[in-house]
Amino acid sequence: MNWLNYHHLFYFWITAKEGSINSASKKLGIGQPTISTLIKTLEETLEQSLFDRKNRSLVLTEAGKVVFDYASQIFALGDEMMEVIKDGTFSKRVHVQFGVLDSVPKGLVQSLIGSAQKTGPCVISIIEGEEDYLFRELQAHRIDLIISNFPPSTGNKKQFFSRLLSKNSVAIYGSKKFQPLKRKFPHSLQGQPFIMPSLHSKFRHDLNHFFRSNSINVDTIIETQDTSIQKLLGIQGMGLIPLPDFAGVDLVKEKKLIKLGTLQGVTEDFLLVSSPRKFQNPIAQSLMENFNWKN
Repeated sequence: MNWLNYHHLFYFWITAKEGSINSASKKLGIGQPTISTLIKTLEETLEQSLFDRKNRSLVLTEAGKVVFDYASQIFALGDEMMEVIKDGTFSKRVHVQFGVLDSVPKGLVQSLIGSAQKTGPCVISIIEGEEDYLFRELQAHRIDLIISNFPPSTGNKKQFFSRLLSKNSVAIYGSKKFQPLKRKFPHSLQGQPFIMPSLHSKFRHDLNHFFRSNSINVDTIIETQDTSIQKLLGIQGMGLIPLPDFAGVDLVKEKKLIKLGTLQGVTEDFLLVSSPRKFQNPIAQSLMENFNWKN
C-alpha cells in the first residue's frame, strides 16, 4: 500500500492555487526543480497526471481537480484544528464561508450569520467581491454559499443550486426637493438624475427595461453596486435612487428620503446559491435547506 505524503500534496496544492511552479516557488521559498520533483513523485504515487502543461501554464486535469478539492478540504480542516487547539475550547467548529455582493442588504447578511451560529459551532468568513470572482470561488469550493440578487447564468445551471429567499417590490426614492415628482409618476421621472446600480447587474437591466417600456429617459449620473453609497448620495440630493421597499422604509420614517412611487412589475430578488460537492459543509447544507429571511 502506498502512503500519501502530505508534504507532496501540499506543494501540489500551492502550485495549483498559484497557477505555476514559478509562483509556487516564490511563495514557498523552495526551488522550482524541487517542487517539480515532488509533484512528479505525487503523480507516480497516485498513478495519475495532475497537470496539463499548456502555453507555459499549468491546467488541472480531471484527476487533478479531484485531488485539489480533497487537498483544499484536508488543509482547511488542519487550519480549523489549529484554531480549535489555540482557542482552548476543544470543541469542533465548522468553518463556513459566505460570498457576498455589495448590492446585498447588510441585514440579510447579518440574518444569515445569526442562523449559521444557531445551527452549530462555526467560524464564519465573509468574502466580498464581483460576481464572476465569487461564483468561480464557489465552484472551486473555496466558498460555501453566495447571497446574490440574481441567479447564476443559464450556462452554469448544472454547476449551481439556487433558492429564492425573497422577492421585493421596487420604488424610487429621493430627497425632499424631488417631492413634486410624485405627481404623474412614473412619467415625471423623465430627464431626472439617477444613481443607478452598475450595468452588469440584473437589477439594472430590469430598471432599464421598465424605463424603455414606458418611454422614459432618465439621466444616469452615478453607477454603483454599493447600496450604502446609493443611499448616502440620495440623502444628499444628488439624484434619485431605486430601492426595494424594505430598504427605503426606515429612511422614509427618519425623513431622510421620500418615496415617489413604486415601479410596477419591477422586483429585486435575493437568492442563496450553492455548488454541488462531494463533502457537504453541514452548516452550509442546513442553511441552504432551512434558512428563511424576514425583511
